[in-house]
Amino acid sequence: MKLILGIESSCDETGVALYHTERGLLVHTLHSQIAMHNEYGGVVPELASRDHVRYALPLIREVLQQASCTLQDIDAIAFTQGPGLSGALLVGASVACSLAYALSIPTIAVHHLEGHLLSPLLSDPAPEFPFVALLVSGGHTQLMRVDGIGRYTLLGETLDDAAGEAFDKSAKLLGLDYPGGALLAKLAQRGAPGRFKLPRPMLHSGDLDFSFSGLKTAVLLAVQQNAQDEQTRADIAYAAQAAIVDVLVNKSLSALKQTGLKQLVIAGGVGANRELRAQLDQAAQQRDFRVFYPDLEFCTDNGAMIAFAGAMRSKLQTVQRDYRFNVKPRWDLQQLSQAD
Repeated sequence: MKLILGIESSCDETGVALYHTERGLLVHTLHSQIAMHNEYGGVVPELASRDHVRYALPLIREVLQQASCTLQDIDAIAFTQGPGLSGALLVGASVACSLAYALSIPTIAVHHLEGHLLSPLLSDPAPEFPFVALLVSGGHTQLMRVDGIGRYTLLGETLDDAAGEAFDKSAKLLGLDYPGGALLAKLAQRGAPGRFKLPRPMLHSGDLDFSFSGLKTAVLLAVQQNAQDEQTRADIAYAAQAAIVDVLVNKSLSALKQTGLKQLVIAGGVGANRELRAQLDQAAQQRDFRVFYPDLEFCTDNGAMIAFAGAMRSKLQTVQRDYRFNVKPRWDLQQLSQAD
């Protein structure tokens, strides 16, 4: 099994890619629904599902054409089984299993977070097992010990809002468009340090868990209690980003110390944040560890990480031509094993 088609449809982006086990990633393409959902200030699940229906097959044709391949060249199809929005997941699963049935090739159900977790392995240089991973993807903020494919140990996770939610909700309070995380980071570049001091929830909790709901409340109070001129908004954005990044960096360093490992992997959309990368790079130089990030194009949801995760899974387990499918909107990453 060499050529894997990957389909990602867990939320608001339709991603399709072709990964070759000997030649690497051949091509990937992505359709984002940001413009559509921006009108509503957040993801509308029904609209997301319909958009996946609209774009899944055209994107498959596009990657095949770009790679100079045909459907008959595909050896297996990997798709996101969960977690995510039920309707969106069902679109990707039904397209993958229907196409696989027509071609008489196997399917590989992939955990969305495993895709993010393994995405830095697509980059050069790539980390080697074992390593600590900070997963900061959408509604997830977790620290994991990764000893191999399917060998994941949860070290800590958020008890309420995730880091990405804290970015987006703070941005919304500041009047920024959806999704606001990247816009808040851009606004923060013009902010002045020291004017606002926002809390760092659970920074000294003694464990590796996170909490960001209190920070969101603090941002709300700062917005309500101050005039909303452009500089004030920038100063609040600066303080909000600084608080989130401080917590993520300090908890990651604690995880490295606790495990004794010297490699840290950052995966997920928040991993694209420049301030987070700058602080982790500085800490890595000072504390003698290595930090790895996915390429920026692989930080957000994408088909490449699903195709790659499917390829890795195909080496560990026997893939079957069973075209019945279900989706798992809620799916604990620790429930995975090497054989799943």
